[in-house]
Amino acid sequence: MKVILLMAVTADGMIARNSMQTIDWTGKADKKYFVHITRESGTMIMGSKTFDTIGKVLPGRKNIVMTRDKTRASQDRDLIFTSQIPGQIINDFKAQGFESVTLIGGSMINTLFIKENLIDEIHVTIVPRLFGKGLSLFNESLDIRLDLLDVTEIDKGHVLLRYAVKK
Repeated sequence: MKVILLMAVTADGMIARNSMQTIDWTGKADKKYFVHITRESGTMIMGSKTFDTIGKVLPGRKNIVMTRDKTRASQDRDLIFTSQIPGQIINDFKAQGFESVTLIGGSMINTLFIKENLIDEIHVTIVPRLFGKGLSLFNESLDIRLDLLDVTEIDKGHVLLRYAVKK
């Protein structure tokens, strides 16, 4: 099973100013790529703060929300709240026949998956903006080696980098 980390970052490497910032700054081309990749995989995994900033179930794919809050529940079949660890989530999707999943953040969730060596590819759109301070892609110090797969300018000044994680 392929796990793709899909994120947008500012030119100074921030994914948001803070944990409750809405993702309204990335541009149309990045949003189009996000929809394409997440619908292609059929499932997205995110943290509860990321889900809360999105504010709704994104249609056409399973929305998996990692949370420690056992009271969070949903009647929507495309919205699943879970307290499972990353490896268990991936094993469940393998058992259900999924071939890939998309990890969409935030930094704490990204870190949990990379530390378990579960991320296969990282797709990052660099957006021509600066926040100065904020949240980075991961919330811990790491030393992960990557192989560049592709570089594409998806919009004026917006660059999509696709990397394979060396394992």
